[in-house]
Amino acid sequence: MPRKIAGIGETVLDIVFKNGQPIAAVPGGSVFNSMVSLGRTVGKKFPEVALVMESQTGSDYVADIVLDFMEKNGLDTAGVQRSCGQSNVSMAMLDENNNARYEFFRDKAGTPFRTPDTVLNADDIVLFGSLFAVSEATGPQTKAYVSRGRDAGAIVYYDINFRKNHPVSAEAIEENMALSTIVRGSDEDIEALYGSPDAETAYREHISALCPNFICTKGGRDTEVFSPGVHTGFPVPELEHVETTIGAGDNFNAGILYALVRDGLMRKELDAISEAVWRSLIPTALKFSANVCASLFNYVDTDFDPES
Repeated sequence: MPRKIAGIGETVLDIVFKNGQPIAAVPGGSVFNSMVSLGRTVGKKFPEVALVMESQTGSDYVADIVLDFMEKNGLDTAGVQRSCGQSNVSMAMLDENNNARYEFFRDKAGTPFRTPDTVLNADDIVLFGSLFAVSEATGPQTKAYVSRGRDAGAIVYYDINFRKNHPVSAEAIEENMALSTIVRGSDEDIEALYGSPDAETAYREHISALCPNFICTKGGRDTEVFSPGVHTGFPVPELEHVETTIGAGDNFNAGILYALVRDGLMRKELDAISEAVWRSLIPTALKFSANVCASLFNYVDTDFDPES
């Protein structure tokens, strides 16, 4: 049976501001960005792999933009539920270093999100994370969906993507870690959760008992990986030009998932990721991140080739 990659998360329209003026408006959302990049890479090189986005939009023009964009990038939109309310919009304000600060506008009066009913099979890949995975409105449904995938033998990839202003407990995030095959968090995530950006301590004292495989990204500094018996770092290539860091982490995730498909890695091979496997996964993920940082968009270029 052909594999599928199923992402579950929110869709938004990102309006990007620089020096107080809007400079771009692009469909976005953490998992959404990853899935679009997978549509532009996995969708071309491995067309037998189904790419499914589970989400919710409104019933407005913004939703039409988002759904049309998904279809043009090879994503199955059947799992996108259309609410009677308005679609989500975010404002991304870029600072002098082109790092983004966000403000979100969500319609809380729309139709409740339902647990998706897509069938998940052994060795499929499920991607989830960010606020969508822990909020009161969508967290329980996301957890039910991810649990079903895990029980079926799917690979589960969790991106913590936590912000200090999120009204979420560490317990809720750790429950998601316990469902996962691989967890990724930034050093900022780890500091917000555990009071220190020290990834090794966080893995040893908190994460390893929940999930054996952990990736900690730290912006332009070395990416650290942890699995049983493995702790190593990968230098992040210095970029000649950074347009914006929006989507860098999301596309790092896409790179990992692309490499899992490319290398034919199955669930049983990821119980404890070896250093050799990490050395195939991480450089690919860093290529995805580097590509997206060079543009205003949230996903890799349409002609991006991770193997070049």
